[in-house]
Amino acid sequence: MVAEKRNYAVQNVESAKKIATIWINSLQLEKVVDFGLPEVDDRYHIWRVPLISKSGSLFLGEVVIDARTSLIDKKKTTEKSILEARLLGRNNKENNAYRKTKEKYNLSNLRNIIALGDAETILQELPSESIDLVFTSPPYYNARPEYSDYITYEDYLLKMRKIIQNTHHVLAEGRFFVLNISPVLIRRASRNESSKRIAVPFDMHRIFIEEGFDFIDDIIWVKPEGAGWALGRGRRFAADRNPLQYKPVTVTENVLVYRKRTEKLIDWNIRAHPNPELVKESRINDDYDRTNLWYIKPAHNKDHPAIFPVELAEKVIKYYSFKNDVVLDPFAGIGTVGEAAVNLKRRFVLIEIEPRFIDIIRKKAKTWMGKSAADILTINCPPIDVSDKLV
Repeated sequence: MVAEKRNYAVQNVESAKKIATIWINSLQLEKVVDFGLPEVDDRYHIWRVPLISKSGSLFLGEVVIDARTSLIDKKKTTEKSILEARLLGRNNKENNAYRKTKEKYNLSNLRNIIALGDAETILQELPSESIDLVFTSPPYYNARPEYSDYITYEDYLLKMRKIIQNTHHVLAEGRFFVLNISPVLIRRASRNESSKRIAVPFDMHRIFIEEGFDFIDDIIWVKPEGAGWALGRGRRFAADRNPLQYKPVTVTENVLVYRKRTEKLIDWNIRAHPNPELVKESRINDDYDRTNLWYIKPAHNKDHPAIFPVELAEKVIKYYSFKNDVVLDPFAGIGTVGEAAVNLKRRFVLIEIEPRFIDIIRKKAKTWMGKSAADILTINCPPIDVSDKLV
């Protein structure tokens, strides 16, 4: 079964019904409400248990269960007042419309966080829907020797899927996951072999859709023309000019924008924000990017082989979050997203598996935040000492 393959906590119809029964009993509606046939929806990792009247003549709603945790999803489960109104034959549409216009969501109370460890594990420790934006650039698959952490490309994609699954859980309703990624060139082992170019963005897109995200936009990060020559791509054609040998020099990367799937429109995330002043303060000025081509110079750093520029992170954060939001980077590197978040008055959660990069982030945080860096919550690494010369 799909539920068994996914290793869900709720693996069969009987288990789903038992959980739904507990819920209905808590509402004291067990004498008038019965169940239809539960179905697992592995796109969203949920079980849907239809609710019907005891006579079987009336559909009332549904209980939605998180298949991975076995918890009732109260936001998606039909409310008691609606069940009662339908049982009594009342028209509850007006009340529902009024409630939706007045609905507000809770802001995250997370502090700035720097965490050492595997993102797959750390994300499980964060509260549900506590993140407002994810922006990251995942590690390359075997692009250079220092990245050869995965035995096969399938292992790499499985790891990315697990992290995307866990990110879906911590990302707030209707908020965005922005991914900076590009195809990867696997160099040839000998002159008798061809190099291989893997279309990673296409495989990642499929994972996002399967894991409960909607595709929103593809932004192209355009670098100066000379930026791609270091890969050696295009030199053979430049010398011989033979057909079939043509390979253009790569000067772009993909910035893919996804939204956590929801029935609510993006406008709801704006209107239902509990602090309208923050929404107003976050508005973009006239100098904004009008097309999906972003012209940004690449960045280089002796401490990390592949960083993206602060300017790229700032654009993403500015366009896809409000001030005081929490921005997550599950592959933090040397902390570029954290720096950009502080510059734009957002909070950050930076997760990095490499201890030497965490040490760099902890030092850099002092230059971003001064003495207030002492308030950063550190996980699996020492607290930040702001008493030294770096502050």
